Order: sequence, then C-alpha cells, then structure tokens
Amino acid sequence: MIDSTLTPSLSLSTDPAVNGTHANGTPSMMLDLSVVVPIYNEVETIPHLVKQITDVLKNMNVSYEFICVDDGSTDGSVPLLREIAKERNDVQVVVLRRNYGQSAAMSAGFNQARGRVIVTLDGDLQNEPADIATVYHRLLDGYDLVSGWRKERQDDAVTRLLPSKIANKLIAKVTGVRLHDYGCSLKAYRAEVAKDMHLYGELHRFLPALAYIEGARITEIPVRHHARQFGKSKYGLGRTLRVVMDLLTIYFMKTFLTRPMHVFGPFGIVSIALGSLFGLYLTFLKLFFNEAIGTRPLLMLAVLLIISGIQLFSFGLLAELGMRTYHESQKRPIYRIREIVG
Repeated sequence: MIDSTLTPSLSLSTDPAVNGTHANGTPSMMLDLSVVVPIYNEVETIPHLVKQITDVLKNMNVSYEFICVDDGSTDGSVPLLREIAKERNDVQVVVLRRNYGQSAAMSAGFNQARGRVIVTLDGDLQNEPADIATVYHRLLDGYDLVSGWRKERQDDAVTRLLPSKIANKLIAKVTGVRLHDYGCSLKAYRAEVAKDMHLYGELHRFLPALAYIEGARITEIPVRHHARQFGKSKYGLGRTLRVVMDLLTIYFMKTFLTRPMHVFGPFGIVSIALGSLFGLYLTFLKLFFNEAIGTRPLLMLAVLLIISGIQLFSFGLLAELGMRTYHESQKRPIYRIREIVG
C-alpha cells in the first residue's frame, strides 16, 4: 500500500477543465462531490441503487451530483434512468451510443463531473453506498486517490476470488503500487487526477497504477461488499488474457513512456553487434582459409541479426517521434506539479 505523511488539504485545481467546465465546453458550477456509476443492463437494480446512493449523499452535508453513465444497455435501463432524471434534479444520466466498455463509461463520467472529488462505484449494488462517505472523507486527509479493499468479498471462490487474488499480486508486483484489491470500483479521486488520466481499452482496472504514473498519493481502506441481488455478473475468466495484455501496456507506460528508445535500442544494438561479429568471423574464414560460407547457417543468422537490429533501432526512433507527438499535440508536459509556494 502506498502511503505518506501529508498535509490535509483539498486545493482547487488550476485546470479550467476541472474548475467548472463540462466536456462540451459549457460553464458549470463547481461542487464538492460527483458520484459516477457506470450502468450496463441493471434495470432491476437501478431503483434501489438511486435511492440508496442519494440517501447517503443527502446525509453527507456536501454539494453533490449523481451521474449514471449508461454503457449501451438493452434491457430497459435507459428509459428508467431518463424517467428518474426527469423527476430528480440531483441525478444526471449520460447515455452512450453503444456499449463501449467500462473504461469508456468511466471516462465519460469523469469528463462530465463537476465535483472537486469524484467517487466511482459499480451499478450492481455489490459495493456498499454508505462507503461513499468513507472514501470521500479519507481523501480529505490529503490523498489524491483512495481505493476500496473488499476485505470480505462476496463472490464465487473459483471463478472470481482466486483469479482476482493472483491478478492483484501480479499487478502490484509489476506496477509497484501495493494494493490488495485493484478490481474494486469503489474509489475516490481528486478531480484533477481523474481528468488527467486517459482511459483506453480496459484500463479502468489499472486506475491506481495510472494515477501513480501521474504522481498521485494513494492509499487503500477496507470497504463492505455484498453478494449480487439482481441480474448476473458481466465478468468472467475470459478477461484474464486482456488483463495480462493491459498489464504489459501499463508496465511500458510506467517505465518507458518518455524514453521508448531505451526499450528497442539496446536489443537493436546487441542484435547488430552479434550479426556483425558473426559476419566478420565468416569473412575471416573466407579470406584467409578460402572456406565456402554461402551455405553455412551462421551466414543466415548473421544477416537475420543485422536486419532485425536495424528494424528494432528504427522502431525505437519511430516510438520516440510518436511519444513527442503524443505529448506536444496535447500540450501535455512530461512532469506534474503538485504545488507552487510563494
């Protein structure tokens, strides 16, 4: 678990995208808290979800908004959400055009949120809505991200718990972010941190690692977890390979995002050096001992190594150009400032 001695504060970001501007560019009033919940085929859960979450928010004595992001539901969730949003002025519904996945749904919620703090949780009511207040107040102790830990998780031991434990240990080892539970959706973020993370693919599982790359201060606290009451889970063992591929992406971003040549360059240089060494050896045999080298496998290996080395080195140069385009086209600096004093 990542922790540190901090000054309790929750300063307002200097980013205009955080201080009261929606994703569409229209001005908006800054709030204390935005709760973002991705929804996908949860029509039976929605009435209970909305009531429980809004009851919690009303008792927190903060200005808030509750954003439901529908990710292409096909079971009647959208009409129900529209009806609820018309009846309540504290509930906002964002309807995506199709099913993009949870990462896209969370990104849409982050972009729409007006709160200084953003709390996310799943729409299946397995997370305890009362724990919204728990992670929110923990964040006010001076953290940038507070991650929930489902210490007593109510899921199937074989298909959910065992793969999750293995994945959590592997992710913690590779990313350096020591959390017990990466998969818990109940998290609290400072708005500037959440909006600074660009989610693609299925990277929502690695939000603490992405935040850590941005220099966030992270902690983890135990939260409650319930068995699913309605519908069926959208997760299964089939996502294991995707998790591994995303983990490799995160490792590359954490280690080599601003210096990709350090990945491809050494392999390219070693490959060229070995190929050249074998080539010189064969040339020596040909010139001084007049040996036939045209049919020797070593000649093919030497040519292959030299060509592969040149390609790897070229990939490194192209990756360096791509990295510069990535940062400069977005005017995205390679550093993050926490504060300026004086």
